[in-house]
Amino acid sequence: MTLENALKKWLKNYRKLVILGIGNPLRKDDALGSEILKMLKGKVPKNVKLIECQTTPENFTGKIKRFKPSHVLMVDAAHFKAEPGEARLLPSEKILGVALSTHAMPLYMLTEIIQKSIDAKVMLLGVQPKTVDFGEKLTPEIQKAAGKIARVLIDALNKLADF
Repeated sequence: MTLENALKKWLKNYRKLVILGIGNPLRKDDALGSEILKMLKGKVPKNVKLIECQTTPENFTGKIKRFKPSHVLMVDAAHFKAEPGEARLLPSEKILGVALSTHAMPLYMLTEIIQKSIDAKVMLLGVQPKTVDFGEKLTPEIQKAAGKIARVLIDALNKLADF
């Protein structure tokens, strides 16, 4: 299944969506969540809230709760032994084995908090990084992948909004 089809299937009948851009801006490809959010600004429907979390997504649970989303999409670098730039939509039970540990709180714990306190469906859009070495720019492969993923998200959300 393509990423766009997987997103459309998961988002079918969503009311409100929060997209969390997660990652460390000082660890090269780990910053892709924030980079994708920048590409989405002003290009998604009004029932989509973009939150740039960097390395502390747990600090935004109050903001997420106030928005009352039906769905929460976390966008972050994830190791799943694929080619750099490959993206996968991963359910909460798969997050433990793939999420990077550059965050203050592990993403599987954040997922549990969101699911229990907000009753929202949570998914990780994980992207295989090339490197998470220190540095402030995405590698060219991941920059290209981030652009493609942003276009897929924009297309999927706008098509769903048309219904």
